[in-house]
Amino acid sequence: MKKFKLLLAAFVATLFAFVGGNAFAYTITVDKVADNHTYEAYQVFSGTLASDGKTLSNIQWSETGVTPFTFEGKSEAAEIAEMLAYKEDAPEKDKSDTEKAKEFSKLAGANLKTPAASAESKDGQAVLTVSAPGYYLVKDVDGSQNGNDAAYTRFMMEVVGDVTAQVKNDKPTVQKKVKETNDSTGKTTDWQDAADYDINDTVPFQLKATLPKHIADYDHYYVEFTDTLSAGLTFNNITLVKADGKTLSEGEYQVTKTPNTDGTTTLSVIITDVKKVNENIKKDDLVTVEYNATLNDKAVLGSAGNPNSVELTYSNNPNATGDGTSKPADTGKTPKDTVKVFTYQTIINKVKEIKKDGTIETAPLPGAEFTLYKKLNNGSTKKVDVVKNAEGTSFTFKGLDAGNYELVESTTPDGYNTIKPIKFTINAKYDTEAADPQLTELSGGVTANTDSGMIEFNKNITPKEAATSGSLEANVENKKGSLLPSTGGMGTTILYVIGSILVLVAAVLLITKKRMDAAK
Repeated sequence: MKKFKLLLAAFVATLFAFVGGNAFAYTITVDKVADNHTYEAYQVFSGTLASDGKTLSNIQWSETGVTPFTFEGKSEAAEIAEMLAYKEDAPEKDKSDTEKAKEFSKLAGANLKTPAASAESKDGQAVLTVSAPGYYLVKDVDGSQNGNDAAYTRFMMEVVGDVTAQVKNDKPTVQKKVKETNDSTGKTTDWQDAADYDINDTVPFQLKATLPKHIADYDHYYVEFTDTLSAGLTFNNITLVKADGKTLSEGEYQVTKTPNTDGTTTLSVIITDVKKVNENIKKDDLVTVEYNATLNDKAVLGSAGNPNSVELTYSNNPNATGDGTSKPADTGKTPKDTVKVFTYQTIINKVKEIKKDGTIETAPLPGAEFTLYKKLNNGSTKKVDVVKNAEGTSFTFKGLDAGNYELVESTTPDGYNTIKPIKFTINAKYDTEAADPQLTELSGGVTANTDSGMIEFNKNITPKEAATSGSLEANVENKKGSLLPSTGGMGTTILYVIGSILVLVAAVLLITKKRMDAAK
């Protein structure tokens, strides 16, 4: 019997440990959360939980979770809890999201000690299990989201029983765009992901950030556009900075420009506190930056293009305070968004016809010079620079975009006829809406005949293949001039023969006449 009583006592104690007193397990489920978050739950107040699973009595400061502090002049846990409590008839949104709860959570977050539980998010949830009822503050692990494209969860205050909390965090997005203007038609596109330009043209760019829907949870909000210009693009100037429709003055943002060893340039545009420069800023509002750059002579031809990308560094911890005058400790970073600027070249080879083994072939013809003009929409023309090879038989016009052109033979090889001007069009196809825009086709179309008939660009190359190199190549043939008779040649021989015949005829006539006169 004695042994039985001991076994019974042990069983009761074990049962009590699992289902009695403070040995119950309580869960806090953080719902609708992205993966790669690690949450901690800190007990702020301890107490006795009523059967409704919501009401806590005999409230005390937690011995392990937080260092007691004063809130709005009060230091007793029960008094503070009373201040944080909501009325039963309060709107549902105010039962878990009061302004006082937000303020208290930030102070509690600065006085935390040891977490009661932690859990990683998986499949959209993180489940934290604690062993005692009370008020709990739930948060991301410090430093865990710095540099990620993510935001910290705003501190959540929960009273345990089992509860499910909705995540209150989100993040901004960023995009970059470029506009395209066709000089020959005068048409300008809307903002898009790719464009083509001539070397030395001014290229307009736009950076746009969409702010998070919970921006109201932040005391201050930092945004920094970090833009990388390829070596083929030279930054000119900022033309516009706006926050929710308000155009900012130069003192309300900062600009830095840093050259890199690989020839690229890093451009940073910083607004240390968007909420300061525009007090009316709200969720989904836009921060926009526009600037100009010049396509320079380092520009890459063809499908590789001249990429230009942006990423956004932003405040991602609504629990932080700070004063909004500098970059906060907790920031996230978006993925890069890239646009491309394409440019091309035209290669003109000067040739002549030769006979070889009974067939007619072409061979390089030195002595010519060409001038290329771009036709502008106002009726004027723009002269294009030229690069020729050492033999003077091939002429490269580098850094062209789509449009209408006229090729003029400004110097003609001796003994050859000058060709008529050749009018042609450069046509290009590329992605205008794509994460990684591609140049897909490049072709040249001749719009007027030459003395040699129609010239043909890239005779043995498809437009898709031409897009890779960014080159349009064609032969331009000159015809020899007509030959005049030369002195001492057949022309004068004929004259001599005819003259001699005339002299002989005259002599015969003269002798005949004398004989007739003598006979009389």
